[in-house]
Amino acid sequence: MSLDIDYYELLECERTADEKTLKSAYRRMAMQYHPDRNPGDADAEARFKAINEAYEVLKDPQKRAAYDQYGKAAFENGGMGGRGQGGGFSDFSDIFESFFGDAFGGGRQRGPVRGADLRYDLEISLEDAFHGRTTEIAIDVAAKCDDCDGSGAKPGTGSRRCNLCGGHGKVRAQQGFFVVERTCPTCHGRGEVIEDPCRKCGGEGRVDVRQKIEVTIPPGVDEGTRIRVAGKGEAGPNGAPAGDLYIFMHIARHKVFERDGTTLFCRAPISFTTAALGGEIEIPGPDGSKHEVTIPEGIQSGKQLRVRGAGMPVLQGRGRGDLVIQIDVETPTRLSARQKELLREFRETETGEECPQSRGFFDKVKEFWDDLTE
Repeated sequence: MSLDIDYYELLECERTADEKTLKSAYRRMAMQYHPDRNPGDADAEARFKAINEAYEVLKDPQKRAAYDQYGKAAFENGGMGGRGQGGGFSDFSDIFESFFGDAFGGGRQRGPVRGADLRYDLEISLEDAFHGRTTEIAIDVAAKCDDCDGSGAKPGTGSRRCNLCGGHGKVRAQQGFFVVERTCPTCHGRGEVIEDPCRKCGGEGRVDVRQKIEVTIPPGVDEGTRIRVAGKGEAGPNGAPAGDLYIFMHIARHKVFERDGTTLFCRAPISFTTAALGGEIEIPGPDGSKHEVTIPEGIQSGKQLRVRGAGMPVLQGRGRGDLVIQIDVETPTRLSARQKELLREFRETETGEECPQSRGFFDKVKEFWDDLTE
């Protein structure tokens, strides 16, 4: 089997790919089609050889420049010296030893070109992220034409081999001393021509439709969690399999809680009397339960109290995170005359031992001032 495919297409790279991207693509593709992983598969062996040939050219700046300008014709008839003209790998083991050593994993053979993947952004509440839910979304997608089953041909008819390119999808033209290879203008690279196109899709094999898709959101999803719905992306060309739909989750801002992974945070303002004397406060959880939190005597602003196992569930796992309550001691701003009187009485009985941090700070300030004035 001889492969006459664009080198960039073989490596699944853009024509602007840099050296690092090319090398990474080569490693990936060579691993996928290595004959040791596809025993007895002549197509895989031919593709492996073609991938090696493509990389040998594209990794060399001069050869790559020639290929970009003239295609494979630049290396024919003793051109710049492509694969087999020296400087390449002698066999499959040389290639894999150079990049992978003796260790490599499993792979699969490439099939028809599948359709494009799609992205959908979905915003849900924190409560939905906690419990999980099933919801329905609607997306506009290019789906396989039902009338022609994706072939693009009118029902009851088919396609024929392109006469211009002979089914290769590419044509060659003489330009001076060079032969330039281009995509066939008649079949647009397909190698086949539809003489009687499907009326519904106009020969595209795909039609734009609005699809409703049911999505199951598991408990514990977080901002940026990606849910894959297989086969719900764009339909592939000429009846090829559809791509996938990827749903990216976004969690709406909550009026009480903030989230970091499985940990929930909230701020709880308390009165200065509760801070001084201690007490109990009640914090609701996203599951509807209520958590009684004990406030110890003398608690300070910024202190965090933790309720174990009251946070978000672990995505596709067991257990829950924690609920962290940050205490903010609130200074009263609307006091009655009696309350002010009681506070004045309290101030008259203060010894400084009640607020050791305050006393320690002002003692240090006094020492600092004394040192300056000596």
